[in-house]
Amino acid sequence: MYSEKTELRQIQQKTLNIAKTIASFCKQHDLLCYLCGGGAIGAVREKGFVPWDDDLDFFMPRADYEKFYQLWQKKPPVQEYVVEKASKHFVNHNNFMTIRDRETTFIKTYQQDLDIVHGITVDIFPLDIAPESVSKQKIQKFWSLIYALFCEQVVPESHGGLISFGSRFLLGLFRSKSSRYKVWRFAERQMTKYNKTDSSLVTELCVGPKYMGNLYKRSDFASAVELTFEDTELPLPIGYDHYLNQVFGNYMQRPEEKEQAPHHDAVFIDPNHSYQEYRGQYYLRKEEK
Repeated sequence: MYSEKTELRQIQQKTLNIAKTIASFCKQHDLLCYLCGGGAIGAVREKGFVPWDDDLDFFMPRADYEKFYQLWQKKPPVQEYVVEKASKHFVNHNNFMTIRDRETTFIKTYQQDLDIVHGITVDIFPLDIAPESVSKQKIQKFWSLIYALFCEQVVPESHGGLISFGSRFLLGLFRSKSSRYKVWRFAERQMTKYNKTDSSLVTELCVGPKYMGNLYKRSDFASAVELTFEDTELPLPIGYDHYLNQVFGNYMQRPEEKEQAPHHDAVFIDPNHSYQEYRGQYYLRKEEK
């Protein structure tokens, strides 16, 4: 994926700079955020990046997530860092929020046809309260799948023929931007309606099918703790060990060497130049217009 190790390190540094800004912004506005996934593993096991990975992601409780978007959109702490989140008039094939560095290039395969900021990115995922009833959990996950389909507006080709067929059928029923927006907003309200309850569970809903609907102890995410990460400290959920063991098993053990590779499908990467230089070459190519 990378032309050389120095490029990976450059991407890691750019990503870290975004993460530092996010963490500082949250602290300034009294918002909870925490590293999740591989970034959290890196903080605990490596005291920095997982050596072969460039990726950092954050969780945020839903209320803080929505407030963060409004505050950043109104007054970004760094002008080069752009916040993106799907809306009635904006679709980027994601169902979560991203912070993108407009002075870099990281063009993803599924976004080649979009006129968006194709820069190095840090993803932010909301955490929602999950009901304790198993039947209600299934209904919540159903609505999160509907939300994902109509918010992303991409047919999930890799998840089986039946799912692909069903997705095409549903999108075909609602062809206009406004009708699709109404569907995903309705689905969003249904899947987040438990956020004012006292349930002991939280869940991640705005992610891919592998993690969608995962249930975690609410107490594990009640606060954050800062751990060393490269040349700084970044927040992790207070119950990070329980969370990471639940999702990844023995996360303190590095995977086999053959599995030590980033899992991002990028068309083109340039950490030193703006994506705008590659318009028509690597994204919005003439034959795709």
